[in-house]
Amino acid sequence: MMRYFHDTGLLLLYCMASILYFPANPLFVLSFLCALIVCCACFFLDSPLLRLGLGILFLSASLLFPPFFCFYPVLSYLFLRERRWLCLSCICPLFLYHLACSMDDVMLPLGMGIFGFLLAALLQIHTAQYERLSLQYRQSQDDSRENQLLLTEKNKALIEKQDYEIYTATLRERNRIAREIHDNVGHVLSRSILLLGAARAVNRQTELHPMLDHLDDSLNSAMDSIRSSVHDLHDDSVNLEDTIRGLAHGFTFCPVLIHYDMSLLVPREIKYCLISITKEALSNVIRHSNASQVRITLQEHPALYQLCVEDNGTRIAPGCLKAGSSQSGIGLTNIQERIQALNGNLQISADSGFRIFITIPKKEDL
Repeated sequence: MMRYFHDTGLLLLYCMASILYFPANPLFVLSFLCALIVCCACFFLDSPLLRLGLGILFLSASLLFPPFFCFYPVLSYLFLRERRWLCLSCICPLFLYHLACSMDDVMLPLGMGIFGFLLAALLQIHTAQYERLSLQYRQSQDDSRENQLLLTEKNKALIEKQDYEIYTATLRERNRIAREIHDNVGHVLSRSILLLGAARAVNRQTELHPMLDHLDDSLNSAMDSIRSSVHDLHDDSVNLEDTIRGLAHGFTFCPVLIHYDMSLLVPREIKYCLISITKEALSNVIRHSNASQVRITLQEHPALYQLCVEDNGTRIAPGCLKAGSSQSGIGLTNIQERIQALNGNLQISADSGFRIFITIPKKEDL
């Protein structure tokens, strides 16, 4: 914008120097104002045809009002900018025609006109190069921002993948530790308890009874602690996403689409609840539906967890729409009890296929 008005303003001031050989009458002022209007309109008008029409109108007006030809350099700049070569070729003959008809001494007007046309061409070439470089600069900036955004997204994806790999590796290690404890320490304690029982059975010394009783209590307490630790490790090592996808992979009744969007820090009570409900929902599809596709959606929101299992079946078993009714099966009743234990909500519908929608609120103590 600034380059355009800088160039046209400079050309208008130069063309005003025509007052040296042309009287400053009202027609000269009118020609200046018309040239100024054409310059401003050609910048703000979006239609190329309107801009071309204004240029042709200015050329036509110069046939009636000779002072208009003094501002031909400005018009040549506009035609160069629009690449109007045919109109540009008409300017030179008209300029020479006005010189021959209006001037007695044509040397000064001719020299100033030629210099004005050259100045318009140089300004247009310089401005075109500037705009081209400016466009390349903006494109390079846009490419740089785009590459930076892509790099940021890739880094984020790599970090998420790394975190997930660390998470799965941690779960596998917990499983391994649980197995090692169960297979080694658990078996040793079991054997020790059996041997202690045999020793108590054959013992005939009454003074050893208290010691053997304390030893039996210690070993059983240790066994209970081992069992509890193994169960805790095993429960915490369950990968919800892998488990759900494993259930879908083993479901051969129809294709299963999964949309999973949950964090890695899902409480284990909710994990087992969602897994059990998904198993029961897939089992109901096999027994009660003629679906050709099942969709499982698990999403985590700031205040709750959501599970939706829906199919496109048209055959719905009687009593399946209300959990806990006299006609409903034990599966839906169990689902309802699990959800109520977590203060969740269960919705069942069959508008276009069977649909189980579950929401479970987040709690700090879960």
